[in-house]
Amino acid sequence: MTLQSWQKSSFSGDTANCVYVAAASDGTIAIRESDEPDVIITTLPDRLDAFLRAVKAGEFDHLTA
Repeated sequence: MTLQSWQKSSFSGDTANCVYVAAASDGTIAIRESDEPDVIITTLPDRLDAFLRAVKAGEFDHLTA
């Protein structure tokens, strides 16, 4: 799996708590956290899109209470 360059959100600023994403040559999306950059998970673009929509819609808010 060849990765494009890692990108982090502009909302992260200069903090150490960042999530990075990269497009992979096999069509998946790779995700890692700055605290453990060697741990990489992958997902498909449509599944990541569904997850992000659910987060934005507040479907997981009950987990933070």
